[in-house]
Amino acid sequence: MTAIIQTIDTADGAFTLLVDDRQRVLASGWTADHDAILGRLAAPPVDVRIGDTDAADAVHAYYGGDVAAIDDVAVAQRGTELQLAGWAALRRITPGEPLSYTEFAAALGKPSAVRAAASICARNAPALFVPCHRVLRGDGSLGGFAWGTAVKRSLLDREAA
Repeated sequence: MTAIIQTIDTADGAFTLLVDDRQRVLASGWTADHDAILGRLAAPPVDVRIGDTDAADAVHAYYGGDVAAIDDVAVAQRGTELQLAGWAALRRITPGEPLSYTEFAAALGKPSAVRAAASICARNAPALFVPCHRVLRGDGSLGGFAWGTAVKRSLLDREAA
């Protein structure tokens, strides 16, 4: 498989997307460092070329005010059954209505699995498209985010508007 990597500018800085040959997002995040994006995957593609991705249009639309533009972008993730269920559940969180890690665990049908819920967020490679930034600590504080809490705060503020 040949993957395509592209870096675009956003209000939160450089954003890099890695897609497969079917234009499904494999990994993405707020960096211009291609190795950082490839490092988000347990088994990164061997053949990676710089090019244009279809998903970049959705990112531009998202930053232009259409926060739902990311909803239908296809992603490709590999993980356990629980991780796959968790990543699907993250895509169902309504913009502007973040959940706590406890609420997210309950949404997965595993109310006592708060650490597992946090781990699902931490292992999410296609950031933005699988909006792990929409999960907060129980006290409402941001918690962690692979791309920094300033970006997480910016995304949440954008979605709350």
